[in-house]
Amino acid sequence: MQFSMILLHLAGAVMLLLWAVRMVRTGVERACGPALRNAVRQAKGGRFASASAGMALAVLLQSSTAVAILAAGFAATGIVSVSTGLAILLGADVGSALVVQVLSFDLGWLVPALILVGGTMFLKFEGRGVKQGGRILMGMAFVLLSLHMIGEATAPMRQSALLPVVISYLRADFFTAFAAAALFTWLIHSSVAAILLFVTLAAQGLLPVEVGLSFILGANFGGALIAVWLTRGQPIDARRIPLGNLVFRGTAALVTLFALQAVVFPAYLFGATEGRQLVNLHFAFNLALIACCLPFTGVVERLVTLLIADRPASKSAETTDLMSRRASALDRTVMRTPGLALASATRELLRMGEVVEIMLRPVMDFFDGGTADQIRQAQKLDEEVNRAHTDIKLYIAEVNRGTMTAAEAQRGIELTDFAISLERAGDIVAKNLLVLTQELQDQKLRFSREGWGELTGLHNRVMANMQLALNVLVSSDLDSARQLVVEKERMRKLERASHDRHLKRLQSGASQSIDTSDIHLEAVRALKEINSLMASVAYPLLTQSGDLLESRLATGGDRADAMATALA
Repeated sequence: MQFSMILLHLAGAVMLLLWAVRMVRTGVERACGPALRNAVRQAKGGRFASASAGMALAVLLQSSTAVAILAAGFAATGIVSVSTGLAILLGADVGSALVVQVLSFDLGWLVPALILVGGTMFLKFEGRGVKQGGRILMGMAFVLLSLHMIGEATAPMRQSALLPVVISYLRADFFTAFAAAALFTWLIHSSVAAILLFVTLAAQGLLPVEVGLSFILGANFGGALIAVWLTRGQPIDARRIPLGNLVFRGTAALVTLFALQAVVFPAYLFGATEGRQLVNLHFAFNLALIACCLPFTGVVERLVTLLIADRPASKSAETTDLMSRRASALDRTVMRTPGLALASATRELLRMGEVVEIMLRPVMDFFDGGTADQIRQAQKLDEEVNRAHTDIKLYIAEVNRGTMTAAEAQRGIELTDFAISLERAGDIVAKNLLVLTQELQDQKLRFSREGWGELTGLHNRVMANMQLALNVLVSSDLDSARQLVVEKERMRKLERASHDRHLKRLQSGASQSIDTSDIHLEAVRALKEINSLMASVAYPLLTQSGDLLESRLATGGDRADAMATALA
């Protein structure tokens, strides 16, 4: 019974550790998502600069796997080469080891302050950046708290009769210890969490350093496997980067593992305690890895190109074919039951919105370096959007011929209106934004740094608002609908501010801004219009709740009162 309680407490503490690491990463991604993606996109200044960018990103995200996913995504669109991606990941491995260094210190005294400050920021402030900053601080507090809980949960194991037997076996079978640690790390999808757990066990006197070394090397191998697994369905270039990192990290881990069996390793030189020795050895391993492997990223790029050969069909073509083959959600067998039929139309609208999202998401990547084939394949998706638009309109029209309540008839009109909005958004992406990306590539132009930052910020905001709009479509959530109206107004102000800043750059004679002026202004207008179309899904809900006036021709005072209510 006592052993079962120890395992329960340990499992709970490990789960808290996993959740806390994810909480920090989520907060950083939400607060700094555009900046993180720009950092990866711009990591082209040589191997050392790329590795430095990867290290910084891993420290912020507390995960080398998250950096690998970012780099793989940019490799899929041609923004980042495989060799550059490998340099980024080698740096990310060092950054992840730095995170372990910091979190391994006894910082328990910080937990109450982090929870108090983080909780206040998250609960009492509305700004997105402040709220996510609070999430990050609370996540760090929970990481420290979970490590303390692991220490408490494992303390009774010192008196266990089984523990010496297990340790004795692992001491004799180093490869089993290595494989078990690799499997455990892969299963929990976090090398940081796995290594912190091993270090805590060592600090409690439960894990001898010679077994801990096998565990640390296994965790490094398993950490490299995670990204390979998560990118298994992505385009070829995206899969090559994690595989190359596995070649580097996995080979080094195995070579080190067997080398340690041939010599007496002076672990005492790396720290006074076994826990500190494991932390420092993990850091030293990753430092040695980047020093030895960074010059050979080009060689490994050629190797993984042989291992994962090119295929004629591009990923974008596969995506287009997949969207074309996907069965319609419109169920003709329920057309005599309006409630079920409208639910079916809502599902098809959600699918239609997802296709528009797939079209819009890579636009900034295409501006930065998209190929004609990638742009053409994205444009082909508009055919699926048009097909869904027609099918939904005709389906709802046929349902309307039956017996419906007034509420059901109104819902049918709202769904048809949003289908029209999505179709228009698809046209803007295919016939405006994607055409502009091709024009920029054909003329070999580049946006100014300021202009690029403005466009990236607007694009990210539109993508977030598209998700919010699809959530309103499915849930009819009033708070989300209000937020959409708020975001529409913010977008209008951002578009105006971008326009004014662009004109100032023209007046100052900035050559890049002059060359790309028409493309910049048209892209900004297109993003604003797409955002407005997404916000249209909120109007029926807010009108029904009384948050918006039914007519936009009301007096100025009425409009102000209505908008104030909507923004409340």
